[in-house]
Amino acid sequence: MKIPEPEITITSLIDQAHEERLEKPRAHLGCSMLGHHCERWLWLSFRWAVQEKFKGRILRLFRRGQNEEDTIISDLRAIGVSVTGTQRRVDFDSHVSGSLDGIGKGVPGAPKTEHVLEFKTHSLTSFNDLEKNGVEKSKPMHFTQCQVYMHGTDLKRALYIAICKDDDRIYTERLEYDRDHAEKAIAKGQRLTLTDRLPPPISTAPTWFECKMCPAYGIVCFREQGVNHERARSND
Repeated sequence: MKIPEPEITITSLIDQAHEERLEKPRAHLGCSMLGHHCERWLWLSFRWAVQEKFKGRILRLFRRGQNEEDTIISDLRAIGVSVTGTQRRVDFDSHVSGSLDGIGKGVPGAPKTEHVLEFKTHSLTSFNDLEKNGVEKSKPMHFTQCQVYMHGTDLKRALYIAICKDDDRIYTERLEYDRDHAEKAIAKGQRLTLTDRLPPPISTAPTWFECKMCPAYGIVCFREQGVNHERARSND
């Protein structure tokens, strides 16, 4: 006979513990954010004006992604790829910086070429889209992150490795350095960290899909729709 769950479950207590473990906001604009579609969001989040809060389950998913990095590095070393420079810092001044997952050498197909390493975990839907469309189209923020890291390390190639959390499939893609893309992304970040003017929104329509789920929706961009927005989110 199954013992009934108490009103406060083990799962809820674990999630609560994660939610209460507050991390300090970054004091810089991370390279992982430079490909974000909304300059207003980047401007606000860099200034801590709006801070995104996540449920415990989502925070545990983030932890799983971080823990996966060691596993991927172990797998790369097992096939003869040397991995160095984990958490190496790249700094572009004006509060724009980031940390690499690593630098790899001995990558099959280009064993003599050093590669920026970028590791990501994906849900099944996200992974399938990545396999179908590739990094640049499917994950433009990840693509920009790789480009910026290549720029900051003077490397011309990146190896993107994705793991599907549902079935442990692996997707790999070698990316070529695009100087123009990287320089534009870095310049955008520097401009947004230094300007005192709030950038325009990506849309003035409160129903625009990219705005509807944004934490700044009812606080900055669409204050008058804030209550209705929260109600809509609860019904999604």
